[in-house]
Amino acid sequence: MNQIESPKQTGARPFPTGVDLLHDPILNKGMAFTAEEREQFQLRGLLPPRVLTQDLQAERVLRNFHKKPNDLEKYIFLLSLEDRNEALFYRVVMDNLMEMMPIIYTPTVGQACLEFGNIFRRPRGLYISAEDRGRIAEILRHWPHDDVRVVVITDGERILGLGDLGAHGMGIPVGKLSLYTACAGIDPATTLPVTLDVGTNNQKLLDDPFYIGLPQNRLRGETYDALVDEFMTAVTARFPHALIQFEDFSNQNAFRLLHKYRDQYRTFNDDIQGTAGVALAGLYSALRLTGGRLSDQRLLFLGAGEAGIGIADLVVSAMMQEGATAEAARQQCWFVDSRGLVESSRTDLAEHKLPYAHDHAPLTTFLEAVETLRPTAIIGVSGMPRMFTQPVVEAMARLNEKPIIFALSNPTANSECTAEQAYSWTNGRAIFASGSPFDPVELHGRTYIPGQGNNSYIFPGVGLGVVATGARQVTDDMFLAAAQTLAHLVTEDDLAAGLIYPSLKRIREVSAHIATAVAEIAYAHELATVPRPGNLLTFMQNRMYQPVYREGVSR
Repeated sequence: MNQIESPKQTGARPFPTGVDLLHDPILNKGMAFTAEEREQFQLRGLLPPRVLTQDLQAERVLRNFHKKPNDLEKYIFLLSLEDRNEALFYRVVMDNLMEMMPIIYTPTVGQACLEFGNIFRRPRGLYISAEDRGRIAEILRHWPHDDVRVVVITDGERILGLGDLGAHGMGIPVGKLSLYTACAGIDPATTLPVTLDVGTNNQKLLDDPFYIGLPQNRLRGETYDALVDEFMTAVTARFPHALIQFEDFSNQNAFRLLHKYRDQYRTFNDDIQGTAGVALAGLYSALRLTGGRLSDQRLLFLGAGEAGIGIADLVVSAMMQEGATAEAARQQCWFVDSRGLVESSRTDLAEHKLPYAHDHAPLTTFLEAVETLRPTAIIGVSGMPRMFTQPVVEAMARLNEKPIIFALSNPTANSECTAEQAYSWTNGRAIFASGSPFDPVELHGRTYIPGQGNNSYIFPGVGLGVVATGARQVTDDMFLAAAQTLAHLVTEDDLAAGLIYPSLKRIREVSAHIATAVAEIAYAHELATVPRPGNLLTFMQNRMYQPVYREGVSR
């Protein structure tokens, strides 16, 4: 869907002309409209007379982008471009992905959400509030596009590691959907970001006159559940082919909503399942450097929320695939939360932690846990910065020839340790990955390139596979297959450079292969509703949106 199409071809809303066409970000080509198009669509005089190619437009965008004084200004600039010309936005992003991803998503999106009320320019997506109960179906009809295939929804309660940002969390669904398109070629015209505004308990926002959401405390209990139920019913009625991704919900809601809806709807939670997929892929790659089987590893997690439990659950499935029992696999996964070691004598544990509450004497600190449990890998998903202290990292180096250290908390400021700390405190022996990017590290005459365990390696490809096959459900087997595929795509050259993930430059190739693996699961488990094509990889590649201007006036 890259060219302008006539209303007869789509049966859609009346085709815009004139200023309305220039204000339509999906159809607008700016000064690239040809003389013929300007005549046909009543653009003559509304544009300067010269025709500029998309190449020149992209060059101009980059020139202005590089003039911006900081990352937040660059974010605002790119979002404004997306608001007026989506094809040009994605052309610039996809051609410069390594530079653009930290701007359109983590870490800059975290700062953007903190400043959302101050930088608000133009609304994107839908805001459904607690005041809309009984009217959600009506509100969804206000969305102008009928063929929505991917919905990302947040209630803003746990934005990255920044906490409750309420309606200011809309930056997350917007950013995630940009990555769906940039990384996996999901047509942007088929995506919908949604914020479920149920209030906020962040007093700073409630006192802020520029806060864009409801100035009230959060809904809880049956009223909250009824609103989410109404949304799920209404969104699937309005968009029956849509995949619904839950994003940045609190622990108290994320697990139970996933369990409630996963068998009824085409849905998943990226914080639980996507994070699990990318972390498991990193472990598989790390084992190519350390040797040994996954089921022989002992993992110690800092943080026992959505990300940590999600990773452990998928690791357990992977260990069971190697022949371990579920009980034995869980015994290889240990957790430290804000109150110390998760162990069976504790009476304060949330339900999602109970499967990993093993018999052990209480331990108070993470360092104690490392020294006592002697893990082969530590995985930080706490949202707490600098918790992998020098004594912790040095202990891991003493216990392991090649310690696996994953500091996955986002944004960068919340990382459990930096890449430089991990490498320097282990004398260059660490196998390191982080959630947000770090620059290469020079140590003892060698350059170490830290891996980024970014969910964008997983969720866009999973989404493409689900959407392309029309899979009725999103299963854990799909994320296991995605993790194994991602690890398989890591080359020996990548490993030699210290990378346990492929270069982000290859992300569309990676997404196509992951989509293919997901499709294989969908067809094998009879979840697909689209007839199986002859070559799945080619099928996925051919479905991917290309942000180019086509010649002519029809798509």
